[in-house]
Amino acid sequence: MGVIISAVTETHCKSRPLDLVFIIDSSRSVRPQEFEKVKIFLADMVDTLEIGADATRVAVVNYASTVKIEFLLKTHFDKPGLKAALARIESLAAGTMTGLAIKTAMEETFTEGSGARLTNKNIAKVAIIVTDGRPQDTVEEVAAAARAAGIEIYAVGVDRADMKSLRLMASLPLDEHVFYVETYGVIEKLTSKFRETLCGVDACALGHDCDHICVNNNNNNSYACKCREGYTLNADKKTCSQDANEMSGNELSEDACMCEAQIAFQMKMQSTIKQLTNKLDDLSRKVTQFGGRR
Repeated sequence: MGVIISAVTETHCKSRPLDLVFIIDSSRSVRPQEFEKVKIFLADMVDTLEIGADATRVAVVNYASTVKIEFLLKTHFDKPGLKAALARIESLAAGTMTGLAIKTAMEETFTEGSGARLTNKNIAKVAIIVTDGRPQDTVEEVAAAARAAGIEIYAVGVDRADMKSLRLMASLPLDEHVFYVETYGVIEKLTSKFRETLCGVDACALGHDCDHICVNNNNNNSYACKCREGYTLNADKKTCSQDANEMSGNELSEDACMCEAQIAFQMKMQSTIKQLTNKLDDLSRKVTQFGGRR
């Protein structure tokens, strides 16, 4: 099965919060230089994500015939520390106990005590398995249990990986969760694919019909409308109406302004009339005086 690598539209794509666990095969079949390629792939993946306590949290489960949790979801909340920890991971060699690795991830990393967030927080739980071999234990039942627990599983096969096992592990639809590359040398090609798959779409940037404010719903790539203070969202969930209190307050204010203007006008008119009256009185006196002299 091949992978079609498509370009990522950076403008409308942003990393959504995840609880992300990498489950990586470091059995004897993965040569040292190939394992280094896997670690570079993981570091490149981290670079595409927003890492933080309130953003994406990352854990790594390393496996061969044994399973080692390299670090938990609660261990690293910054990229430099996370990438330094990835660089320190060492190959375990021997065996390919993929089923045991999935079980360990489900029971020991996707837990609240290990840093996973509560279900009601709507933070997606994602596992990405990278392997180049055939599991030496069963994976079907444990993978089904993990998926039933709400863990979305991506299976990445390299070189000699068993495609049937990958399909048994992965979530549906399989064509969106099962990937294959010929060698570890080209695994970095999957980075952009996962960047596109794991990102959240900025729905507001794509266009909206909100009257006032558009708010992204990061978990399902949709948006909701909000109104500015003093307004209420109408039944259509798009337009806004001014609150009754705000409207009455504005009307009172307008009435007060009109009243003040009327008073000012009246006072000005009274002053003008008084001035005219004084001038008429003065003129009348002058006329009377002029007539008396004649």
